[in-house]
Amino acid sequence: MRQAHAEDARTEARRVVRHLLGEETPTADALIAGLRPVIGAERCDRCVGLVLGAPLTRRSAELAALAALLVGTRELGERWWTRPRGGKLPAPDEVLRTAVAIEPWTDLTALEMLAAWVSDDAADELWGRPVAEVDLNSWQAEDRFALPRGAKPGQRLVVHFDAGGRLDAVVTRRPDGDLGSNLDFHSLRYSRPAEAQWSWGVAAGLGPHRLPGEKPDPYARRVDARAARILRDWGLRHGATVKELGERWDTVGDVVAAIERADWMWRSGEWFGWWRGASALVDDSDYLPFRLEELAAG
Repeated sequence: MRQAHAEDARTEARRVVRHLLGEETPTADALIAGLRPVIGAERCDRCVGLVLGAPLTRRSAELAALAALLVGTRELGERWWTRPRGGKLPAPDEVLRTAVAIEPWTDLTALEMLAAWVSDDAADELWGRPVAEVDLNSWQAEDRFALPRGAKPGQRLVVHFDAGGRLDAVVTRRPDGDLGSNLDFHSLRYSRPAEAQWSWGVAAGLGPHRLPGEKPDPYARRVDARAARILRDWGLRHGATVKELGERWDTVGDVVAAIERADWMWRSGEWFGWWRGASALVDDSDYLPFRLEELAAG
């Protein structure tokens, strides 16, 4: 059942990619070729440089951010990159130049932060500036924020819940006469750049995603044979098939492809430990011995 849900998500993601990007099969080559004329060669080269600098287990997420920037720039125009954002926030071009995420987005990479900006700016262009932010980890619908001055019963107010994500709150009069609001979860929607980011990442998967002209091929690097055997055997013992995990894990590319096919996120919680070990193997991390110990202890 969980694997069926994963395939449903990929099917929907591929549909959105076809609609927004015109790609039947999302690839790094096609994405970068489409991005270059939209944002300009210099910006595109800087973006690709940031993707190259990311760990291979993060490469898909960085490329998905490029999908958001492609669609967002198409919608908002190239001037979006040069427009100052007010206060202490620089123009997007400055963030791309320094490659440093700034407060309050320091948990994101520079490309992910730019994708969040363009997704939110596109949402504002479509639906207006939100009056408040809500956390949808709580599905409480009533009175989640202070109403703006002048709110009237029946009025629909736009609120923010995620990068590029919006929904409406309907102003209502309570039995005691006070005004309140109810979130309309049926109005939940995302801007097109946010949809592009999600759909590209899901449809393209973890990879391998080789970049144009990339030499040497990082996916050809040999992996630690003992660690690879431990992780692959663990996966087979816990329900993955030989077809999913592959016959051999000799190179980084073998491991990345196996992680993608295994659909580990749709399996039991113990597979998170397997992911941590496999990702440490891919990224040649010093944490690999500790990840293997954690997996064995679990």
